[in-house]
Amino acid sequence: MKLTVGSVKIVEVGPRDGLQNERVTIPTEAKIAYITALADAGLRVIEAGAFVSPKWVPQMADTAEVYGEIPKDPGVDYPVLVPNMRGLERALESGVKSISIFTAASDTFNKRNINKTIDEAFENYVPVMARARSEGMRIRGYVSTAFGCPYEGDVPPEKVLEVCARLLDLGCYEVSVGDTIGVGTPMQVQGVIGILRQVIPASKLAMHFHDTRGTALANTLAALEMGISAFDASSGGLGGCPYAPGASGNLATEDLIYMLDHMGIETGVDIRRLVKASMVIAPHLDHPLPGRYLQACMRAAAPVSVPSTAVQ
Repeated sequence: MKLTVGSVKIVEVGPRDGLQNERVTIPTEAKIAYITALADAGLRVIEAGAFVSPKWVPQMADTAEVYGEIPKDPGVDYPVLVPNMRGLERALESGVKSISIFTAASDTFNKRNINKTIDEAFENYVPVMARARSEGMRIRGYVSTAFGCPYEGDVPPEKVLEVCARLLDLGCYEVSVGDTIGVGTPMQVQGVIGILRQVIPASKLAMHFHDTRGTALANTLAALEMGISAFDASSGGLGGCPYAPGASGNLATEDLIYMLDHMGIETGVDIRRLVKASMVIAPHLDHPLPGRYLQACMRAAAPVSVPSTAVQ
């Protein structure tokens, strides 16, 4: 394997993409402690929440309070997701400096997600982006279903390129290309990135892999070989998308850090502190966190039980 990437930027999506689909109510204080611990672990970009309708995404209803209370490390970016002008106005009222906008590479998914076609979504974002740029905000774009759609199946790479290019033309500094349902494989990943890189520099692309079918790390390696140096991940493997059936399993940040550390690729993240951050949020969930590195740490820390019938 020949890599030209010496360091990787990790965008921690646990507090937003991770928590948005949880069934239990997460206390605001727990979210604040979680984000604070993630920053203490060395993560420099941490999604802090989303200004979306609390009717549809109740877990994000306290985003303004969370954002207002987290200690702002001057070296950390705390973006929030906004779907429309109202979301942007709420972000501005809260003093947010960095936002994300989102669309999909398939119309059916976009309709299910935000009740708009791709073209309608872009029409909606034109005034949002103009206002955000006038306020000096940093803006990141997300493209869902770039490697497959739960409703349409295969998604043409050319469509992914079209949507990514439109987001960059609107003023996004970077586009996160998402495998929303975790169907991507390494050769497919390299094929899509190859088409994207014919038009878009690698420095403006990030990858967002789900581990639904166990291919997230393999896909990350494939992307690294193509010169990609920015990846989204969620501590402990928290979360998925509520509008994508079967989309459980964000790539766990600990799993990603463990692999990159042992490849000599710099991330700036302390994996031990990252595990502690995941353990801040874990007690508030109604299920164990699925990240493999985290699970291994928990097993190693647990006392070994020897059955009384065991041969001595």
